[in-house]
Amino acid sequence: MSRKIATEEFYQPQTFEKTWQKHWQEAGLFLASESGDKPKYYCLDFFPYPSGDGLHVGHCRNYIPTDVLSRFKRMQGYNVLHPMGWDAFGEPAEQYAVSHGVHPRQTTDRNTANFRRQFDLIGASYDWSREIDSSDPAYYHWTQAFFLLLYERGLAYRDTNWQWWCPGCQTTLSSHEVKDGVCWRGHSGVTRRNIPAWYFRITAYADRLLEGLERIDWPEHIKAMQRNWIGRSHGALVQFPIAGQQKTIEVFTTRPDTLFGVTFLVLAPEHTLVDLLIENNPNSVERAVIEAYRDQAARQSEVDRMNEARKITGVFSGCFAVHPLTGETLPVWIADYVLPGYGTGAVMGVPAHDQRDQAFAHHFGLGVKIVIASAEGSIDPQPAPYLEEGILVNSGAFDGMINEKAASEITKELGCRALGRPAVQYRMRDWLISRQRYWGAPIPIVHCPECGEMPVPADQLPVLLPPMENFQPDGSGTSPLARAAEFVNTTCPRCGGPARRETDTMGGFACSSWYFLRFTSPHEANLPFDPEKMKYWMPVDLYVGGAEHAVLHLLYARFWIKVMYDAGLVPFDEPFQKLLNQGQLMAPDGKRMSKSRGNVITPDAVVQDYGADALRLYCMFMAPFDQELRWSTEGINGARRFLNRVWMLYANLEDQTGLQPDQADAELERRLHRLTRQVTERLETLRFNTMISALMEFTNWMTERQRAGQTKTAAYRQALRQLLVLMAPAVPFICEELWQKIEPGSSVLNEAWPSYDQRLAEEDLVEIPVQINGKLRVVIKLAADASEAEAVAKALPLLKVYLAGKQILRQVYAPGRALSLVVREASAEQEQA
Repeated sequence: MSRKIATEEFYQPQTFEKTWQKHWQEAGLFLASESGDKPKYYCLDFFPYPSGDGLHVGHCRNYIPTDVLSRFKRMQGYNVLHPMGWDAFGEPAEQYAVSHGVHPRQTTDRNTANFRRQFDLIGASYDWSREIDSSDPAYYHWTQAFFLLLYERGLAYRDTNWQWWCPGCQTTLSSHEVKDGVCWRGHSGVTRRNIPAWYFRITAYADRLLEGLERIDWPEHIKAMQRNWIGRSHGALVQFPIAGQQKTIEVFTTRPDTLFGVTFLVLAPEHTLVDLLIENNPNSVERAVIEAYRDQAARQSEVDRMNEARKITGVFSGCFAVHPLTGETLPVWIADYVLPGYGTGAVMGVPAHDQRDQAFAHHFGLGVKIVIASAEGSIDPQPAPYLEEGILVNSGAFDGMINEKAASEITKELGCRALGRPAVQYRMRDWLISRQRYWGAPIPIVHCPECGEMPVPADQLPVLLPPMENFQPDGSGTSPLARAAEFVNTTCPRCGGPARRETDTMGGFACSSWYFLRFTSPHEANLPFDPEKMKYWMPVDLYVGGAEHAVLHLLYARFWIKVMYDAGLVPFDEPFQKLLNQGQLMAPDGKRMSKSRGNVITPDAVVQDYGADALRLYCMFMAPFDQELRWSTEGINGARRFLNRVWMLYANLEDQTGLQPDQADAELERRLHRLTRQVTERLETLRFNTMISALMEFTNWMTERQRAGQTKTAAYRQALRQLLVLMAPAVPFICEELWQKIEPGSSVLNEAWPSYDQRLAEEDLVEIPVQINGKLRVVIKLAADASEAEAVAKALPLLKVYLAGKQILRQVYAPGRALSLVVREASAEQEQA
């Protein structure tokens, strides 16, 4: 495209930004290709829900940096896949449609069109030819196919369990979506109901989900959140016979060494044995108290029930259990601090050695028995329970044993009596996938009175979501699809007799558990993805989004990929090699931007006043990528002023009379090589703010040269040319416009990324001494603003001889000045590990 650039003296981005975005898309500059021998780079944003409110500038904190990196990688010679699509199914979309009195299909189409417009407005370089929509039958066909894959492998099942039920949303909810009896959308009165629902058996992959965390480059706090959510615990399952009954209470404990200190048992109010205990309690008053307590517990969230600061509550069941080793009778209580999904839903009370058990025992006057003491003697349990290592006391034949050994020996003794065994349990529960809502992918199951539960044959997919004018829940607790007779009534795929379709739909996390695979070949009609194209692009090289999805989408997607790996569909078992979380861009009042708060700033308004490049520059420059910041009018004005300086730097570029082509300019050359290294390295490490500061520093220096009249050299012109190339990923519009002064008709986006001479760029490096336990060992050269991770990575290979047989206890880094390591001799176990 050849055009004369704007001749106005000052920078006016509104006159050219839309023109260039349209030109780039028409020229296909952002289309991904598997052709040639280029390396690939797959840069992906989290699958967004297209809300009716559209984008606000807070969203740009995510989308602009990934766009900058994608543009940079294209210029480096990579085949880049940077796609966008819509997580369009789910309750938020349905509720939005209800509130506006239209069908969710209409609101989804309207909202996605608005998102596309806004993404174009800020200069996002998405390959729109690969756009996908999870509510499109061509997409959810394969979501249903993956459901059937899980079903066939015994990983999808229907069961009846206690679930959160919201009377306002008229659907089941996960524990993440409920707090203080209020759902995530603000509806009160949320309670627990015993509801039949569909689950994915994610617990079967618990160990592999933990192991895989060791092989991926993710923020440590996200890995820690997943480890805690999975919650693997080693211990023992112990059987406590119920006195006078043929039943036992099974308890999982990580402390079998404290078994002789048990003075009571506690059941979760939802425990299946509670009904039996109520039936066998002859006291009608006690029965009524227990029933009332269960109803009260059903209205409490799990987070609230686990809050140690809350008031202690509980009721006596009227029954007793028998200690498996001593034969003592133990009162059985019911209390809401025990949760049905953790362990077995029953705990053994050891008040001398557990804080919560002690508080419960003191509140209700229950016994306390010390069974572990320090080597110096017994510990008084009254001020606080004894939680340290020690030796067993008051524990029969196990007295005098170190408690770690005693745990093993007591478990063996339980095994000999067929009253216990070693066990590993997990905090994570199976994934509740079904929703009693309309706007979701139908679950491809048919219920036949003769054949039972039957999967829909693959050649009958997709099971289409029927159009419904009245798609709101009716309060019955069933999905609105149950009212669509033409949808529900079908024939059994096995016997051909009358049958009914499953009317629950899948929650949105099913759709987002595989979308990254579909982007590799979104128009493939006969498979969920083209196997060769999937192998070319996957796994994702960089995945960027909010930390709030740490134990939801990120865990579920990893689970689905491991299932696909086991089924031979993909050659990898981790989908996202590198994960980064962006910092939030808050409103000027310090709160998250929200339409209800009236503090939303839209990219439309900012682009209209300042231009898209100013918004892009602001989002990158004002804080490190992973740190939170507040929106600042002063900051966006500063970004605009800098771009105006860039504009003025090129204002008189056409005047080349008296150009001196052969005049050497060592200072300019050195500075240009240093700038190229800085921008390259900082883009590679996503240090966008310092990348921008380097560009600003060089631009200011070039401006001073211009004011001094030092512009009549070929080297100066080459520097201006290269500066536009280096700035193009960050602020592409102004760079493309100014590029027309240098090479009319071509695009700066098609330029190869410049290289640099390490020797000429080294003057920016500083020498950093590295000490081990106070002794200087090596000196390394790094950029003055290098991070601690970069300094350690540079130093460790040079310190092998000094670190052999040592364990690093601590590292202290003074940026640009010194790195100090504190080490000690490693133990035999550590050396072996």
